[in-house]
Amino acid sequence: MVGNGKKVLEVGAGPGSITKHLSGTLGCDVVAVEIDQSALQRLTPFARKVYPLDLNNSSWSDVLKSKEGCFDVVIAADVLEHVYDPWSVLRGMKSLLNDTGSIVLSIPHVGHAAIAGCLFDEDFEYRPWGLLDRTHIRFFGIKNIQNLYNSEGLSIEQSEFVVRTPEMTEFAPRWRRLPDNLRQALQNNRFSHVYQVVSRAVPQERAKLNLRLMDADVPAPSDKTVEYWTETMKFVPSPEGEDTTSTLEKIQIVANS
Repeated sequence: MVGNGKKVLEVGAGPGSITKHLSGTLGCDVVAVEIDQSALQRLTPFARKVYPLDLNNSSWSDVLKSKEGCFDVVIAADVLEHVYDPWSVLRGMKSLLNDTGSIVLSIPHVGHAAIAGCLFDEDFEYRPWGLLDRTHIRFFGIKNIQNLYNSEGLSIEQSEFVVRTPEMTEFAPRWRRLPDNLRQALQNNRFSHVYQVVSRAVPQERAKLNLRLMDADVPAPSDKTVEYWTETMKFVPSPEGEDTTSTLEKIQIVANS
């Protein structure tokens, strides 16, 4: 979605895994924004400039524009769920686009069947990472992601889904404990296996397409992907002190009596 040799702003660049790909593989001129002090030094080899700016301060985009001008692409990969006002941050990102620029977002999907399973089992299970990373303060379903873009005058021109079955997620142990009939019901939603939504958008006035995420197809993951993630998640430990009791077991017994 980015392309080669572009001037790119990566918002919330973290440890630099994407930054390294952008500058190394794609040959982009990358400027990064990151607030985590421990990540700043790690980003330096992969970005032309790193700015320690707080996205919760609305002046962040003005600071960047005064120093760096506008960009071909502005990226926020799994960032907006960490900020108090994602609409304001997206507005700031839009203000940094040049006349042909676009915004690329990756956003975790709270409507995944595994999270629904946690709720039915009375446990919104925060973890150090993943869909319920304990630092997430905003949550998005498919419609919410669409509305986020639309509210800031942006149209989606390209989108892809990261697809994982519940067995391929960090919630696999809890999912396996759920009754079969509940697991089947939770997967009736055709977006129930969407783990993340990755999309590229531009200002509406120059959009060639205006895709609707609710109309998009959800492809099945490849056999290789299923095998890799299912096997990997078998080794992810359950949270320390996890309560494995469940009211669902009692519901199942009553239903079968």
